[in-house]
Amino acid sequence: MTDFFRNVHCVMGLPIDAMSMEEAVRLLQKARVNRSKCFFSTPNLNFVIASQKQAEFRESVCMSNLSLADGMPLVWVAKLLHIPIRERVSGSDLFDSLRHQTESLWRVFFFGGPMGVGQAACLAIGDQSVGVLPTGYIYPGFVNTDEMSREDLVQCINQSEPDMVVVSLGAAKGQDWICRNHQHIEAPVIGHLGAVINFVAGNIQRAPQWMQHAGLEWVWRAKEESALVRRYLNDGLSFLRLLATRVLPLAWHQVTHKPTPDDVRAACADLQQQDGIQLVHLRGAWNSSNLAPVREIFTRVEQGHGNVLLNMAEVHSIDSGFLGLLLLLEQALSARQLHLRLTKTPQSIRRYLRLSCVQHLVVE
Repeated sequence: MTDFFRNVHCVMGLPIDAMSMEEAVRLLQKARVNRSKCFFSTPNLNFVIASQKQAEFRESVCMSNLSLADGMPLVWVAKLLHIPIRERVSGSDLFDSLRHQTESLWRVFFFGGPMGVGQAACLAIGDQSVGVLPTGYIYPGFVNTDEMSREDLVQCINQSEPDMVVVSLGAAKGQDWICRNHQHIEAPVIGHLGAVINFVAGNIQRAPQWMQHAGLEWVWRAKEESALVRRYLNDGLSFLRLLATRVLPLAWHQVTHKPTPDDVRAACADLQQQDGIQLVHLRGAWNSSNLAPVREIFTRVEQGHGNVLLNMAEVHSIDSGFLGLLLLLEQALSARQLHLRLTKTPQSIRRYLRLSCVQHLVVE
């Protein structure tokens, strides 16, 4: 079941959990101990740009149990829009935190990476880590996702009994592979950490700390991996367009459409079953301070039967926290072949949705 009580926010069209590094480590530790499934994603600017063009890629992030801001541009945009995401939680730093902690021993399997790098990563971990034990690696080669999803490969992973599977296949292919296979993989934790396998193996050096904190790690990565230059250039230009056409207009929209305290206090929601449709009536202004009724109703809706219709006629304003929950609900329903539709949406809310890069939710 989807956890609608996550502190999740929509940042440029993707759900991002407002979480520190320490909180993320604790959550993964809890998943390992309880053997509960945790598919985590680490969106960066490339994720944002790709999700605007590929619905399946966006859906893979929405399907995640945890989504962490692995990119300073996401943190900068969050601060500009007053979204409570205060720090970058990169996949590389998250893995390093697990690798050097002493509270428990993580059994890790590497899937993907260049030829020979998985083996090198296993050897490096065996020599240098106290919190991580390598259980194996697979180099699947340059084949499609179907070939990488063969039963014998999944069995090989499961037989090694890892706590975590680190996938390194390129963002789109890696997310797709996880979505297809994570229910068949017995490891409780799985995530695509593209560059981690190279960093661990020593194949590529990470940028100095000051460059990471300044948002300049991409400059270092471009020096280390010249093949990334074109991607960074394209992503950078696309980001400037997003800033001009979405982010800055959204910041101004927030200034000119601030909810009144009365609208926030008047916010309420109710759920009805009508002709096989789950009809949710929303009223008032919804923001991160008053989302408890929405969280409860969305939880009931996911457990219910039938497509979902949100009546937005009496909604005066929404925020990133509401949108984050909306993205989770859409994906939860899609997994059950059900649909979410917003109806009677006021023009100001429709504009907010478009500027937040979730225009696919605007169906009227």
